[in-house]
Amino acid sequence: MLTVPGLYFSRAGSFFMTPNSKILFIDDDANILAALERNLRKQFTIDTALGGQEGLDAIRTRGPYALLVADMSMPGMNGVEFLERSSELAPHAVRMMLTGNADQGTAVAAVNRGQVFRFLNKPCPPEILVPALEAGLKHYELLQMERELLEGTLTGSVKMLSEVLGMVAPSALGRGQRLRDSMRQFARFINATPLWELEVAALLSSIGCAALPARVLEKMGSGEDRTCEEEKIVRRVPQIGHDLLVGIPRLEGVAKIVLFQQKSFDGSEFPPVRCVGETIPLGARMLKILTDRMALEAEGTVKQRALEVMQSRTGKYDPKLLELSFLCFSNFLANAVSGNAPVRALYVKDLSVDQVVVSDIITPEGLVLVGAGNRLTPMVLQRLQNYDELGEVKQPVLVQDPVPAAPAVAAA
Repeated sequence: MLTVPGLYFSRAGSFFMTPNSKILFIDDDANILAALERNLRKQFTIDTALGGQEGLDAIRTRGPYALLVADMSMPGMNGVEFLERSSELAPHAVRMMLTGNADQGTAVAAVNRGQVFRFLNKPCPPEILVPALEAGLKHYELLQMERELLEGTLTGSVKMLSEVLGMVAPSALGRGQRLRDSMRQFARFINATPLWELEVAALLSSIGCAALPARVLEKMGSGEDRTCEEEKIVRRVPQIGHDLLVGIPRLEGVAKIVLFQQKSFDGSEFPPVRCVGETIPLGARMLKILTDRMALEAEGTVKQRALEVMQSRTGKYDPKLLELSFLCFSNFLANAVSGNAPVRALYVKDLSVDQVVVSDIITPEGLVLVGAGNRLTPMVLQRLQNYDELGEVKQPVLVQDPVPAAPAVAAA
């Protein structure tokens, strides 16, 4: 096999990119490891580890590895145990097993517990081992490409949906931005996972508002009373949001949280399905608490009084989560507007993405274009610029420059 840095050519003439082509062999026999290193070092980039614990240490200190090849029969920690434990340190590595004990039980354990890609008998001649290693590296590369494509699609989809929401219902986007920041802090406080899923669900909790008529959105933004018919439409927002999200790969869990965000702990409220207590998705229970607390804060009910009001709503909230939320946020929920950052008065032409709106940006007639607390996204800023061209923005507007955000959470 001909090798070029970053590129492998197989005997069949095909080639594949290998950004990470490192292989780790784990065996309790130093002579076998030395032979593998001697025979394969010209064809592959390999490391060796004497036993399972040394293998785990190698992953921590010398990784990452594309391929882990473990012997089955090792003292202290056998191959299946090693591969099972290694999944926490190297979740994306491809796993293979070499063993002289080829019974069916060993094979089943290796595949089910160790998530083994290929199972090889010892001794394994080069004409079998080398193609197997090539196949393992190729499989790793294909999985990496799939993950990158999926994560790129997921990131792009979330960004597009939030931008559309910002164009159609900027107040809903602002609410989602604040809920996302609060959800991040709350989830970390109680060690809820996956964090990225909880954040996205909070951010897009009102995505269903994109389907609402303009007059209903205006009433929601201004707090004006809605008719019975309009209220029925608003109550369908979680279902609309769920239907928008559920077809996007990896967002099924997000869609379920959005669907159940209004569900009370006692099983009442929307959606009208039998679901009660801890069978309601954790993210939905958290989101209901954060959403209702944010509404109370907007009315001026805060701190201990807000807790008392929410506790008096029997059956509405998960009682344990409610107590924890007030431990996590002893005063107020997370807010993009900072009490320390200076406030700037700017004209629309001078605004920039990620600045935080300090007071509502309105038209001369009083229509709210962007509510206080919103972060300016590219599409929201474009919307403001379009209104500005028609002379329909009351200026200057009050904003704060963004503070450094917490590290982004990637889809696992």
